[in-house]
Amino acid sequence: MAWNEPGGGNSNDQDPWGGRRGGGRQGPPDLDEALRKLQDNLNSLFGGRKRSGGDGGAGKGGGVGLLAIGFGLLAALWLYSAVYVVDEQEQAVILRFGKYYETVGPGLNLYFPPIDRKFQDNVTRERAYTKQGQMLTEDENIIEVPLTVQYRVSNLQEFVLNVDQPEISLQHATDSALRHVVGSTSMDQVLTEGREQMAGEVKERLQRFLDTYKTGITVTQVNIQSAAAPREVQEAFDDVIRAREDEQREKNQAEAYANGVIPEARGQAQRIVEDANGYREEVVARAQGEADRFSRLVAEYRKAPDVTRERLYLETMQEMLSNTSKVLVTGEQGQNNLLYLPLDKMIDSRAPAASAVAPSAQAGAAEPASRATVDLQRDLRSRESR
Repeated sequence: MAWNEPGGGNSNDQDPWGGRRGGGRQGPPDLDEALRKLQDNLNSLFGGRKRSGGDGGAGKGGGVGLLAIGFGLLAALWLYSAVYVVDEQEQAVILRFGKYYETVGPGLNLYFPPIDRKFQDNVTRERAYTKQGQMLTEDENIIEVPLTVQYRVSNLQEFVLNVDQPEISLQHATDSALRHVVGSTSMDQVLTEGREQMAGEVKERLQRFLDTYKTGITVTQVNIQSAAAPREVQEAFDDVIRAREDEQREKNQAEAYANGVIPEARGQAQRIVEDANGYREEVVARAQGEADRFSRLVAEYRKAPDVTRERLYLETMQEMLSNTSKVLVTGEQGQNNLLYLPLDKMIDSRAPAASAVAPSAQAGAAEPASRATVDLQRDLRSRESR
């Protein structure tokens, strides 16, 4: 029989809602009574006083269950925050009680907050920042120099622990290194071809500063862009640059002219030297030949004086008469002398003489040998007259 059927049970039995049936009363459960029981359970859980008339065992069991649920939620949240993943390009530095504990590589890892603190960052990514400022050069000119610095974190432990704000320190060190290099360089070098050398010097000095501070940063590249003068004096700087370009152009033209004239003059000088050497060798050889010829002629004359004398006389007369344009024909006893001018021969001999003129130096070289021959002939005639 159901509990609420008439006559189905003892009037002292309780219904499922905790109330007693009395006087044949039937109806829905009492909501106020259920709310009171829930309030008693919450009070017992948080240390409050329990209402009188409630079930103490039921309140105690409900408080323990809620407490276990709360601890379970807290443990799940802690575990969720304690487990972390480090990528291939990252590293993590763990501090335990504020002191360095370890550096963690890629993979799934666990740490224990709040006693541990974790600093995780990318150690392979190239980072960059741009800076521009007015600098004073070595020759006391003000110019604006823009540059870009590329860097990466090479030591995460030093990057996290040694310097409070390492990237701000990097910017300050860059400013110091750039001003030092620009201050020791002339304006021409900064504006023209000296930028690459300046970039290397800035990189070297900047890396030395960062290593001294132990920032854990490695500078990979420093790019100095085109420097320019301040806007207030830009026109004057442009005039100076144009004047220097004109100066360089004039120098290039002068060097090109010198490169064309000097080799030509050297060639002419070398040709003159070679001609002089050739002339010297020719004169020496001709003189040696004439001397040898004269020596042989003397030897022949000693063997046959009459024949040699006659031959020398005929050769001399032939040489003399072949070089003159006048012919003298004499009669007997010096009478009826006739001067004959062969005009046709004179005209024919003039053209070859004009086209092939012998150098005066060669004629001068042959003169000593001819003079020796004439002296020998004169000596022979004097002997005949005796």
